[in-house]
Amino acid sequence: MKMLDIAGTSLRRFIRDRSNLFFVVVFPMLLVLAIGLVFGGSSVPRLGVVVEESDELAAEVVASLEANDSIVVERVGERSDLEIDVERQTLSAGLAFPDDYGERILSGDTVTIDYFAQPGTIGSNVAVAVDAAIAEQATRVRAASVVAGDDGELEEALAVVDAIEGPGIEVLTVSIETDGPDFTDFGQFGFGAAQELALFVWITSLTSAAYLIENRQMGVVRRMAATPTGTGRILVGELLGRFGIAFIQASLIVVASALLFGVEWGDPVAVALLVIAYCMVGTGAGMLLGSLLNNESQSTAVGLGLGLGLAALGGAMVPLEIFSDGMKQLAHTVTPHAWLIDGITELVTGGGGVSEVLTEIAVLATAGAILIGLALLAFRRAVTTG
Repeated sequence: MKMLDIAGTSLRRFIRDRSNLFFVVVFPMLLVLAIGLVFGGSSVPRLGVVVEESDELAAEVVASLEANDSIVVERVGERSDLEIDVERQTLSAGLAFPDDYGERILSGDTVTIDYFAQPGTIGSNVAVAVDAAIAEQATRVRAASVVAGDDGELEEALAVVDAIEGPGIEVLTVSIETDGPDFTDFGQFGFGAAQELALFVWITSLTSAAYLIENRQMGVVRRMAATPTGTGRILVGELLGRFGIAFIQASLIVVASALLFGVEWGDPVAVALLVIAYCMVGTGAGMLLGSLLNNESQSTAVGLGLGLGLAALGGAMVPLEIFSDGMKQLAHTVTPHAWLIDGITELVTGGGGVSEVLTEIAVLATAGAILIGLALLAFRRAVTTG
């Protein structure tokens, strides 16, 4: 069919440009990796510890830290290795006990434990966990010193304190539900992948308007229109070509992020329908832009401006949850990104299927159909009058 031939020509022309392959596949994956490493919610901080295994009091502190699910404790042999690991950021922080920690505690001396961390992370979760573990032991030691008095043995007093059964205190953990999604369900790279999907498919669709303008300027469209092909088939062929580029890029981002980073996208059918509807919006917007403008440089500048601006507003750069209610409403009014990200968020955090994202699919498909209709009218006019 001639429409498929036109679409295939557009795809081959796009693929032959090596720079397009970088920006369509490689660059989005690099950003997913960078965002996941810096902001990924599933990354657990790692605390390196230098401690003598035979020191019972130091071992108590380490055992308390190991019981904390918010950090991972790793034993390090030498203090110098610990400092290097923290400096290179292979460890989030380090804790070095002196060799005579237990002896000095039992002797009633003040003991200094060295804590290593990068600047700006002093108040991190690791530091809070370390403070809590040491404070717990310090409380026991103070109580034992009171029991021992001036002449008693602190070690024996510690055993007495541990044997005392006083009134218990139970901590009740209350789960508070919020309006926003739990982004930890996305894993370390999931939310970044969803954002890059929304961002790059949109930008690629808008900047590909330059190819439509080039075809018109070179007379390719006019020569095809002069053949028995017919204007309608040319329009549909160009439309399929633009849609194919957007859909292939979206599919590559979804598949590559799943294989490389283990991203869970949720129900595949629902994701596919969301992506198709979103690609319809990008295709319509790109074709409309390419039909209304007559200069390639101008279309590229406008496409990048609209692409980045609307992506930022739509939550493809920062989560919508940090926006005010008014900005959220504006984002859902003028951008498709907000609806796509909402849909993916619902699938990942809610674990639902197509029925849970029907609203998002319907909104995107409707917007895409309107934009495609306007684009076809504008493109037909540009072809017949140009």
